[in-house]
Amino acid sequence: MPLKLDFKAGEKLVINGAVVENVGGNAKLLVHNESAIIREKEILTQAETNTPAARVYFALQCAYMFPRHEEEYLATFREFLGDYIKAAPSAKDIGEEILKFADEAKLYRALKATQKLIRHEADTFSNLAEELETADIASRMEEANQDA
Repeated sequence: MPLKLDFKAGEKLVINGAVVENVGGNAKLLVHNESAIIREKEILTQAETNTPAARVYFALQCAYMFPRHEEEYLATFREFLGDYIKAAPSAKDIGEEILKFADEAKLYRALKATQKLIRHEADTFSNLAEELETADIASRMEEANQDA
């Protein structure tokens, strides 16, 4: 089934490893065959891989974009995902969904599912920061009560 893409002015996307940029007005593309396509807004650069979930996404993205090295990138992806699940067992269901798509060679769908992992990580860090702040406030109040 063909894939219809709205391609905004100045937007880039990668099609089978080729970077394509729209240098005119808005355009619509219709891709008739199976291709590895990823939009600029979905691409994570290596410099942006500063968290464990981002590393999972980047390795999977590389497997999707560079099929000649797919197995190597998939091995790295599996290692990173396994490490993430060990550190954050609350993400086990998300990890299983990602692995299911990867095992079925549905790498784009696995990438989309990995965005859930990135949100999980952000939520986990946010909750941890709130807990630390609450604990810090409680500790200060306890110290103030002891000094009084």
